[in-house]
Amino acid sequence: MSGPDKPKVLDEEWSDERVKSHLPSESKEEGSDYSALLKAYRAMRAEDFERFVGFFVETGGDLNATDEAGKTFLDHVSQHRKGADYARALEQAGAKRSTVAEH
Repeated sequence: MSGPDKPKVLDEEWSDERVKSHLPSESKEEGSDYSALLKAYRAMRAEDFERFVGFFVETGGDLNATDEAGKTFLDHVSQHRKGADYARALEQAGAKRSTVAEH
């Protein structure tokens, strides 16, 4: 949150430690992989998200986890006008689109 006491910071450098702080916890619950991807996507620039995806895969994260409608995170990001770089990072790491038809 920005305001008079806290100026908005743009293009802030993210350390590996900060990127890794968005990884799901060891005790994964259902939906935690999808949620972790969503939170990282919302918080990070594309280049930081690409690093996150590498760490996510290294720790056994499921890039093809689905939401309650059966769509993968790649499906979600691909619908966004500014999501191309994020989608490319996911695809390069092996993410797939779901077979759920678009409505």
